[in-house]
Amino acid sequence: MRIDVDFDFTTDSVGFWDRFWERKGGLGYCGSDPDSRSPTLKEYHRILWSRELPNGQVMDLRSGYGSRYLEWNGMRFGSDSITTGFRYEKCRPLIEQVEASMDDYRGWMESVIRRSYTIGGAIIFPKRQNSINQIRGTNSAVADRWDLTLECIRRHYAGEGNPISWCLRMDSWFFDLFVDFKGYVDFFLLQDCVTKDYSEVVQWIDQGFDDPYPRDVDTYLQWIDRNIDFVNRRNARISELAGTLQ
Repeated sequence: MRIDVDFDFTTDSVGFWDRFWERKGGLGYCGSDPDSRSPTLKEYHRILWSRELPNGQVMDLRSGYGSRYLEWNGMRFGSDSITTGFRYEKCRPLIEQVEASMDDYRGWMESVIRRSYTIGGAIIFPKRQNSINQIRGTNSAVADRWDLTLECIRRHYAGEGNPISWCLRMDSWFFDLFVDFKGYVDFFLLQDCVTKDYSEVVQWIDQGFDDPYPRDVDTYLQWIDRNIDFVNRRNARISELAGTLQ
């Protein structure tokens, strides 16, 4: 299968757009989740990450049965979207301000969602109860932000405390596959999220664990712009990698 970095995984997730804007009181919510329902996304993950790991092992991912998603050496992996639009009830006042600031908010947001659901906006994590993708979305200090999630992972490798440290420790075997933070970043093509020396994670807005949600319209739009910029940059890296795999 050729990796098409422009492929929109909402298009093969049956029911994704059904009644989208009727859900969550008009905030918008999908009818099906590409992380579990898109066969193309699953196959792209299998192809891209089935290669030599920094620790010298070769990860040969296989399609699992039912809810198992992808498997290797008895371990299970699931897909996770690494972008967010904060379309939560607690953020409703901000989202309404954003909507009022433009002529076609829904059209704009749909284009953001479609771009976010290309392969540059997805990653795999170990799949289990209370998994990383669940905890980073429910932890109020991380708030589903990818930049803060990656900062937690950086701190994990550095032996430093972080808001989801207990969860990351449960998956230490997974992070050990990449040896160190640089190995993790390079394997998953996340270089555009860190400084050149890998010592810091670049935050997409100037708000950290104490105040993770965008405060105003300008900050929200900056957040979205940097999400999409990252997805585009990572798609370019993935396209280059895919050329060596096919």
